[in-house]
Amino acid sequence: MSFRIAVDAMGSDAAPAPEVQGTIQAAREWPELRFVLLGDETRIRAEAEKAGGLPESVEVRHTTQVITADEEPTRAVRSKKDASLTVAARMVKQGEADALLSAGSTGALVVVGTLGIGRMKGIDRPALGTIMPTVKQPVFMLDVGATPDARPEWLVQFALMGDIYAREILGLSRPRVALLSNGTEAEKGNALVKATYPLLQKLESIHFTGNIEARDVPFGEADVVVADGFPGNVLLKTYEGVAMALFKAMKEALTASPLTTVGAALARPGLKKMAKRFDYTEYGGALLLGLKAPVVKCHGSSNAHAIKSGIRVMKLALEGRVTDRLAEAIARLAAADKPKEEGDSPA
Repeated sequence: MSFRIAVDAMGSDAAPAPEVQGTIQAAREWPELRFVLLGDETRIRAEAEKAGGLPESVEVRHTTQVITADEEPTRAVRSKKDASLTVAARMVKQGEADALLSAGSTGALVVVGTLGIGRMKGIDRPALGTIMPTVKQPVFMLDVGATPDARPEWLVQFALMGDIYAREILGLSRPRVALLSNGTEAEKGNALVKATYPLLQKLESIHFTGNIEARDVPFGEADVVVADGFPGNVLLKTYEGVAMALFKAMKEALTASPLTTVGAALARPGLKKMAKRFDYTEYGGALLLGLKAPVVKCHGSSNAHAIKSGIRVMKLALEGRVTDRLAEAIARLAAADKPKEEGDSPA
């Protein structure tokens, strides 16, 4: 089945080069997909020429406005009707595209996704979920930036979505769901974490393992980590920064002398494998879960490879019917986990 993906070509820090190059690479690898690059047509086509031209499966739709990271999201989305991001969302809502990818403002993407595409039934706020590497199996973490200042009931919804994603997409039969906190004890955490903990304990549909500290996430001590969008984003960025700093320090140490250089040459295959495992560009982007259609958010600093990896995430989401399966499962779980009113007779 062929899917059509709307790509906001003006979102990244170096737009439109990464978006154009990454989309062209993806189009060549997955010819069954179709793409629409939205943005300044002159600049898009100029970048496409540098990459060898646009494949037949890629078209360009000219837009005249751009939403920048320093703009107030809601105001920008409502006032800039011809921005690349708002037009892309409109295409998805009207059925002209099946999904949307952007490396632009997270706030604007959340607004345009919520207002333009719409939330699925049973979800109050969307959550950005992304795969994070560990020394064991990858962990799926949400929210990593879509909904800061969350409420306990929203974190419960995030946990349900994360559990379903881990089951349906990662193939885990009983994913371990943990709540990010500053201690593993039930009484640890801020007011939000303390209020959320007992709610997750009551959910029979998920395997809640309690609180998890940030230092335990890289060791694979959970399969799904649930967090408010603020600490979740801080952990994600710290994760990436530490990985980059560590590999930079290792490179400097391994090339400091002729002897260590020889050792580095011998260890190169293993080091390259480990570097690829912890390279954020391999994971591409985060799915904005809870919407009626797949939306992927890539880093603002994304290069072409990261954009292509984000498209791979989108491809898997579309082929796996992630949105439909989440909506179906959320509806089932909402009914199963709905607390009985006082006086209700048992089923």
